[in-house]
Amino acid sequence: MLRQLIAVMLLCGTTAAGLAAPLPGFQQGGPFGEQTKWDRLPSGVRMFVDAPADLRAKERLLIVYATPNGNTLEQTLGAAASKGLDFRFDIQHVAAQTRRFRELDPSRDVVLAVVQSPVLSWPAFRQNNAKAGEIIRELVGSLAEGCGAKRIVLACHSGGGSFVLGYISAVDAIPSSVERIILLDANYSYSDEARHGDKLLAWLEGDAQRRLVVVAYDDREVTYNGKKVVGPEGGTFRASQRMIARFHRDGELAEQNRGPLRRVTGRNGQIDMLLHMNPDNKILHTALVGEMNGLLYGLALGTAREAHCGFGEPRAYTKWIQPEPFVEPPAAAAGDSQGQTDVRLTLPDRPADAPSGSAFRDRIAAMPLAEREAAIVAEIARGNVPGFLRRMKPIPLAARDAAGTPHVGTCFVTPDYLAVGADEDFFRVPMTPRTAWKIADALGCSLLTTKLSDDVHAAAEIKLEPRPLTVDREAVATFFEHHAIIEKQLAGKPRGSLVAGIKKDVVLTNRLTEKPHKVAIHGWHYPDGRPIQPLYVGHRDTYVDYSHGVRLLAGDMLADGRRRKTLDVLEDKDLCGLVSDEGPIDASALRFGGTL
Repeated sequence: MLRQLIAVMLLCGTTAAGLAAPLPGFQQGGPFGEQTKWDRLPSGVRMFVDAPADLRAKERLLIVYATPNGNTLEQTLGAAASKGLDFRFDIQHVAAQTRRFRELDPSRDVVLAVVQSPVLSWPAFRQNNAKAGEIIRELVGSLAEGCGAKRIVLACHSGGGSFVLGYISAVDAIPSSVERIILLDANYSYSDEARHGDKLLAWLEGDAQRRLVVVAYDDREVTYNGKKVVGPEGGTFRASQRMIARFHRDGELAEQNRGPLRRVTGRNGQIDMLLHMNPDNKILHTALVGEMNGLLYGLALGTAREAHCGFGEPRAYTKWIQPEPFVEPPAAAAGDSQGQTDVRLTLPDRPADAPSGSAFRDRIAAMPLAEREAAIVAEIARGNVPGFLRRMKPIPLAARDAAGTPHVGTCFVTPDYLAVGADEDFFRVPMTPRTAWKIADALGCSLLTTKLSDDVHAAAEIKLEPRPLTVDREAVATFFEHHAIIEKQLAGKPRGSLVAGIKKDVVLTNRLTEKPHKVAIHGWHYPDGRPIQPLYVGHRDTYVDYSHGVRLLAGDMLADGRRRKTLDVLEDKDLCGLVSDEGPIDASALRFGGTL
């Protein structure tokens, strides 16, 4: 079914003149006039496909690139560095490197498909989704079939290696359509026990043109904030040594050393592993990909284009970097200027074996904070969220800028606070701001501001009277006790209504520049609109009690009749009044980092 769905989505036709027709459903434009398509699977996996403006070649090559941990599709594709733009946009430049490769190899239409886990972590996706292998296997085959590509390159960086090695685990034998596999500091999960080496060697044996490219660095002694970045058995350097040991059992390997680079090759160049020995113990994890032309190197190695893509040289793709990031269209067709748009959280379907809210309460009751927060992330990541929370509610907005010019807009928020479980048995779960940001980032969302907390209460269809508690405020039992009180207050009221007056919002505020490592809370309004808790930033960011709630704000909104990125509006000096009562807010300077 998945294969047929994507095939219909992408299937290419041809014109009478023999030129390939535009890909159905694609949008053409941007600085390079390319054809692009976005989509999301029921599992929550996001896909972006980028094809040349003109599809003329007889052969078509598909590059499937799996995003690294903590990076979105947009960041992985890349854009020119600019003030206020997250640094991750200037790390990999997968789109620009692909454009340069198209320039070098005009004999084939090179199509790029970037795939993102719904939780910004392919290892977590595979761990939390029992059908992950099947989904990955079907996705690769369907993307190739859909765009008419007979040849495939599987490429990845960091945790994206779990996608590629998960694909190898999910197939009995690597298909003949795969002509190249590129692991850019991404072979953490290589395993002899999973028969990765056996399958790779059998695949290479089938065609002398196939190639395995591995790029890694010596990460064994690298430290960050005084701690080693990998454990005693972890890291890509040790994984590379496991691969080398396995391949050596089946044939001789050659070794060359040039400066800090150690190159291990085998099978007449079919195996090519480049190890940066890192004599200065730097963190080279991302530099291997973008700064050192890692993807281009992996694509061109062993071909006539190899001389144009030297590893470690200055960026060879600079002229192909786009000035602005790609922007995903709304999840559903845009509505009228009043913002009546069907906007939904992009979560996987709730697994049949997922615990109910009360069962989850029992599971986390005695956990320490860090373990509890990780459990919350894992359940939400795999879609264990009640259905009524997934459809977001429009909030009308109005403001005037400094010149007195009026502006109107609409943002979209979850109807209630983040919860784990099913519609009939769920649990509103308080969490730290760091966890809240991880979830918001993964779902393409943000947190509320104090103004939006007030606006949500004003627009709420159901306004409840706050019911404070005073004993064991930080205990899971109290969390659930408060949840049960809210449920009694809501008895008989329709699920999915915009509800307010039940929690303090974890918010985004400029006050966090003065008070780093704090949690900002605001709200818990009385029915007349007065907040119990005006903005407060006195607690550490590890503090969380029963009264805290996380209501997600959609990443896109309407401003003066145009769809805009919510965080862009937040930074805009003229439009920020729609979403902020404290002037522009630079969310990139305030949000918590980290990956799911």
